[in-house]
Amino acid sequence: MRSVRTSAICAVVASLAWGGLAHAQSTSPTLANIFADHAVLQRDRPIAIWGSAAPGASVTVRLNDRSVTAQAGGDGKWRATLPAMKAGGPYVLEVSGGNAAAQRLSDIMIGDVFLCGGQSNMEFQVKHATGLDVIPSANDASLRFTTIPDSSKTAPVGDLAKRVDWRSVTPETIGDASAVCYFMARSLRGTEKVPMGFIASEWGGTRIESWISAPALATQPGFTDGLNAIATFDRDPAAATAADGVRREKAWEALDPAARTERAFQAAMYDDRRWATVPAQYEQLPAADRDRLDGVVWLRTTVDLTPAQVAAAQTLRLGPIARYDETYLNGRFVGGGSVDWAWRSYGVPAGLLRPGRNVIAIRAVGAKKDGRFTDMSIRTIGLADGGAVPLSGPWRYRLGTALKDGSVGPAPWDVPNSLTTLYNGMIAPIAPYGLKLAAWYQGESNTGQPAAYRGLMTTLMADWRRAFASPQLPFFVVQLTGYGTPATAPRESGWAALRQSQAQAVAADGHAGLAVTIDVGDRFDIHPAQKTVIGERLARLARVVAYGQPGLRSGPEAADAVRQGSDIVVRFRNVTGGLQRYGGAGAIGFEQCAGASCTYVDGRVQGDTVILPGAGRPEVTAVRYAWADAPFVNLFDGADLPAAPFELPVR
Repeated sequence: MRSVRTSAICAVVASLAWGGLAHAQSTSPTLANIFADHAVLQRDRPIAIWGSAAPGASVTVRLNDRSVTAQAGGDGKWRATLPAMKAGGPYVLEVSGGNAAAQRLSDIMIGDVFLCGGQSNMEFQVKHATGLDVIPSANDASLRFTTIPDSSKTAPVGDLAKRVDWRSVTPETIGDASAVCYFMARSLRGTEKVPMGFIASEWGGTRIESWISAPALATQPGFTDGLNAIATFDRDPAAATAADGVRREKAWEALDPAARTERAFQAAMYDDRRWATVPAQYEQLPAADRDRLDGVVWLRTTVDLTPAQVAAAQTLRLGPIARYDETYLNGRFVGGGSVDWAWRSYGVPAGLLRPGRNVIAIRAVGAKKDGRFTDMSIRTIGLADGGAVPLSGPWRYRLGTALKDGSVGPAPWDVPNSLTTLYNGMIAPIAPYGLKLAAWYQGESNTGQPAAYRGLMTTLMADWRRAFASPQLPFFVVQLTGYGTPATAPRESGWAALRQSQAQAVAADGHAGLAVTIDVGDRFDIHPAQKTVIGERLARLARVVAYGQPGLRSGPEAADAVRQGSDIVVRFRNVTGGLQRYGGAGAIGFEQCAGASCTYVDGRVQGDTVILPGAGRPEVTAVRYAWADAPFVNLFDGADLPAAPFELPVR
């Protein structure tokens, strides 16, 4: 799924590859970069404050009339805990030590803090959301927010690369905020009347595995090899990349009968003069070639570099080319991507480039109808001073095997399909910042493996609670909306199965809640713009679970399905004002299943139950509802909350 900040991948992947710059520690004590002017700190619990100083230095932290002293360890890291405080402010947060100058942060509020994570539907900004008056009416000095910059790391980092920007909600600032997180916080501000701040840590297109720490992810099956490769990359990026190149080549030999022969195309000395030249415009490609671009296509070009350019070269920047690629620099594998929208940016190993002629070769798969295939302007070699050497060509190409799927599996550090790297770069450095609750909106990128998602969701909730030192942290999950081609007959659905996994993970957790959104999706757009409703449903959960207010945390949920004569009766719980059906006499979207064979059956609403007439036959073993990628539904309750999708055995 395409991210709204995809260009950030270029910088992020470059920071992963071939090492990074060490950050010099200041001798003056400093606060961690999650602390900034205008921040909100969590009320009614001890306040963790941390940062860096000279090794062994004594550090004093002051907030309003509270102060505490800590000592930096041998690594220069220190941590202090201030006593719990009631909601209030603004205050000054100060850290000092010895004769060193103090660092002072102003306009600090004490209130409730929310952490919002996930992929692009959580990243989706207020300025793109439905509602004409949303931005002009946004003006609340006691509601603040910050967004964690995209950062993918192969090991947990102790701090963010730079200080965050905490901002109060105004018409000028709110457009860039996470829409779902903002609408949740705005709704809660209306009832709780305390300062609030939300932290958005999200990245479009990413999988849940990226957001779980390595020790926690290791408890789930199937990740050992990938986590070992990540650890190797952290120690020796060049060795890990070389090993991934060997893995890919073996996989290609099994996938493509021409792979052994085409290995020669990687070499710097290969003579490609008989290959066709890539034209300036996609439409200028011969029609016969355009029709075959969804298979293997090889690209090659050369670039002449000066000795100074060779010394300064850091990254090979190719932009998006196709769905998959393997890229070779002077015959050596330097990286490969696995999604069509991601900007490729591969580290340049020391000593690989040379003054004079250098050769880039790319095996791409899935470039059909993609004009970026011919876009030379985005392909460069990035230099240490921020400059770039254009790879303007000429580029030559040769068509290979017509494969339907050229995936040989991404490298485990490859965003957006990485393992643990976003936890390392975007969660670890802000933990254990005090939180009131966490909200999670993700799953679209995991719909191909729904069976594993329940365990991963359970693991992520426990992992974040550990990281933020809050064992009972309320955790709210947005269930996937509808997207894709509507079903004209019952069939299996990865989206429906993942919704079921989300529901099961939440149901097994006494401090979690599920926001059902099946009615506000857009079958034509994976990013539905109606985020206000989703944020308000999260707020409804929060009032009951996090704030202890009376009421139902969610809408109708199927409790059981039982035979009653020739019918099946589905009983619902959490119903406010009885079940309602919109737009018809019956409830649509129900299926009766005899083993793997399912057929539609219209339901008859009766109080808090739905009767499925004639479905009570002995061979019917299960009942499903809204079991499709983009189901049409009309079953709600009196509070206008949709009935949750489900699959239940028949008793």
